[in-house]
Amino acid sequence: MSRENQSPINLPLKPLLIVLSGPSGVGKDAVLARMRELQYPLEYITTVTTRPRRASEKEHIDYRFVSPGKFQGMIKNNELLEWANVYGNWYGVPREPIKNALDNGRDTIVKVDIQGAATIKKVLPQAVFIFLMPPSKEELGLRLKQRHTESSFDLAVRTKTAEEEIKQVSLFDYVVFSWRDEIHRAVSDIFAIITAEKRRVTPREISLT
Repeated sequence: MSRENQSPINLPLKPLLIVLSGPSGVGKDAVLARMRELQYPLEYITTVTTRPRRASEKEHIDYRFVSPGKFQGMIKNNELLEWANVYGNWYGVPREPIKNALDNGRDTIVKVDIQGAATIKKVLPQAVFIFLMPPSKEELGLRLKQRHTESSFDLAVRTKTAEEEIKQVSLFDYVVFSWRDEIHRAVSDIFAIITAEKRRVTPREISLT
């Protein structure tokens, strides 16, 4: 029988929840922006925050910006999968968009800090956890300085926090390095991880109620 006449075996492809995390300044937003540009079939979940919007940021793309009162209301109504106060501002992951995407069989990706990733792992341990790693601590410090978005004090706090966060890498399934001016390498590695996960003999079972 020729290959053209063979019927493919239908394997059960389960939707994935990819949790992308890493220290502040490592390039998570840049990687996600490139993935969007390449139009990979993923549902991108927008994090909710009380932090003021930066000039370069877009509503519902980079974050969903809300008031502290609105954020507390979302917590009370169980609308957030996880939430935390980071550097004086609240950040949270909305529950309903993730549930809807997974229920409709769509692979989903969400960006969170290390604390958020640890919380999600307790709730959904079968998610795919990817740690975006800087090539060196010195490089990460340079990137934070070049953002010009923090005071000297805040910069020192973020740098110290990043050093501690890197020590939490064992909580994750995969490490992807974020090289300067080579976003395509990180994106390619993430796509490779997704492809490999789709080839698992025993697929991950992710259920969010």
